[in-house]
Amino acid sequence: MRLKDIITTDINIEINGISYNSKTTKAGDVFVAISGLKVDGHSYALKAEQNGAVCVVCEREIDGLTIPTIIVDDTRIALANMAHKFYDEPTKAFKLIGITGTNGKTTVTYLVKEILEKAGEKVGLIGTNQNMIGSKIIETERTTPESLELAQLFRQMADGGCKYVVMEVSSHSLELKRVEGCEFEIGAFTNLTQDHLDFHKTMENYLIAKSKLFNMCKYGIINIDDEGGKIIATGTNCEITTYGMNDADISASNIVAQATSVEFTCLGQKIKLGIPGRFSVYNALAAIGICSKLDVSLSVMASALKKADGVKGRVEVVPTGRDFTILIDYAHTPDGLKNVLQSVRAFADGRVVVLFGCGGDRDTGKRPQMGKIAGELADFCIVTSDNPRTEEPAAIIRDILAGMKEATAEYIVLENRRSAIEYAIKHAKPNDVIVLAGKGHETYQILANKTIHFDEREVVAEILSDK
Repeated sequence: MRLKDIITTDINIEINGISYNSKTTKAGDVFVAISGLKVDGHSYALKAEQNGAVCVVCEREIDGLTIPTIIVDDTRIALANMAHKFYDEPTKAFKLIGITGTNGKTTVTYLVKEILEKAGEKVGLIGTNQNMIGSKIIETERTTPESLELAQLFRQMADGGCKYVVMEVSSHSLELKRVEGCEFEIGAFTNLTQDHLDFHKTMENYLIAKSKLFNMCKYGIINIDDEGGKIIATGTNCEITTYGMNDADISASNIVAQATSVEFTCLGQKIKLGIPGRFSVYNALAAIGICSKLDVSLSVMASALKKADGVKGRVEVVPTGRDFTILIDYAHTPDGLKNVLQSVRAFADGRVVVLFGCGGDRDTGKRPQMGKIAGELADFCIVTSDNPRTEEPAAIIRDILAGMKEATAEYIVLENRRSAIEYAIKHAKPNDVIVLAGKGHETYQILANKTIHFDEREVVAEILSDK
């Protein structure tokens, strides 16, 4: 491919590929120097040239280069646009659906995929747990890939015959322009609660980042019960459909919560979803709103939702064979923890026991909030470690405990997460519901100097086998 086919330039050379990491740069690549949060790609342009780059796209002059350079205002935007052109505009080959919001993104993407497949379509999925082309699973490292990898993945999905692609769109990806150049048919907003303030600094900035999706899509499906949703709904030019519990285009009534499911009526259709909790109703309404714009019938939606059994790490029941229940949930934000504990409280016959921690090197403000929520909604709390990263686990726990001072629940601190899970199991009482919160689908734990294998399903099975 000629360089001028993917970026405006007078440089008439042949290129073999695009790279933004000098370590992966190959002969014939055009290297794009990204000014990252921790590393500046401009400092590695010379290394990219040594590895075979034939041109560098950058934001400023770089001394010592002997290959041509193209200076642009924003290399992130340039990388995204170049990637889409290099892979022949893949998002034109299917209808792209983006889901953004603090909580619920993963579940909504899976529900939409279930519904569209029930309607007979082949669907691609991009998200936190995994990427999928139909039934083929592709492992993922982040919620939304970098723009180059994203365009490449889109091309695989287009070539694989996907008519629809549904993806989680993180606030980071919107702010860092990873989805620049994507043509979204539909964007959906689930909710906005405190998270990622280590990156966005303020809730206003966080909402602004989320709202960018709705300037990139034709149709917006908005949770109008959420204050952030109300702001987005009045500040975008795309066609808006609202969902919520009462005054919305798509609403739910006659809600009946059960231990393993929730039932409700929507647009005159009875819906049953095999994922418990009021928040699951919101997720289902988002999926219904999206699929209604794709002309899927309500009966097909109802049939698909009835068979949907949830997502790994989202209110996931762990088999125990005992007289108590263990749930694994990814709840790692105040609102996420509140949602799952309120849902469990609605059906628990015994105590509600929650085991949780908070991630290190992340938003510290949510730690006491989560402590307060756990102390108010659970009967017993086990405060432990999550992914401490480079922070001292004990310091993170102190932040959590600051929010539990006035809470009514009893609690214990066990810094080692495996020991904490063992304590929860060995002290379980009949009919207890134990919620292991924070890790969800993750099968690892990130420590200061290493990442270790840690799958809570395996840990529970090992402890039960010894009990």
